[in-house]
Amino acid sequence: MAIFGKEKDQHPRLPDRNDSRAAMEDTTRKERDMSEPEPLVPAASGEVNAYLGKGSKVAGKLTFEGTVRVDGTVEGEVAAQDTLIVGETAVVNAQILGSTIIIKGKVTGDITARKRVEIKAPGKLFGNVTTPCLIIQEGVIFEGHCSMGGADAAKSKVTPFSKDDRAADGIAPKVVHSEAINK
Repeated sequence: MAIFGKEKDQHPRLPDRNDSRAAMEDTTRKERDMSEPEPLVPAASGEVNAYLGKGSKVAGKLTFEGTVRVDGTVEGEVAAQDTLIVGETAVVNAQILGSTIIIKGKVTGDITARKRVEIKAPGKLFGNVTTPCLIIQEGVIFEGHCSMGGADAAKSKVTPFSKDDRAADGIAPKVVHSEAINK
């Protein structure tokens, strides 16, 4: 329908009363957000704090607080205070230190974990592992050595007795310290 020879849709729309109220609320909200920043709350358990996406490449020494997920390529050293998740597309050539380390991609390098290391299919680990708990799923590749005792276990060795040396009362094997062996 034409008014004075022009189409109705060609007229500029006058601001509605609701539009001006919404604009004022939006301005007030922006001012409030700028003046009072939200306090930083630590991430909840299981929440990923940092993410290195597929296609990204990083070289050097990386240090993370909280949980981190890597789906890209990393070379160097990685230290995670909490959990490090190596995704299926990740290629990591690094020395890794962390609390819990979950591997689904390819890792080449030594790993030290304070709590546990999990290698899940189709994960590949080429390197040595030091951890109190190691979980390896069927279908993964692990080429390396594993130490599950820590510093104290490396200093002592368990030597089983022969049948003749064992007493009838079932005494447990003796712990022989490495200093005594070297004398």
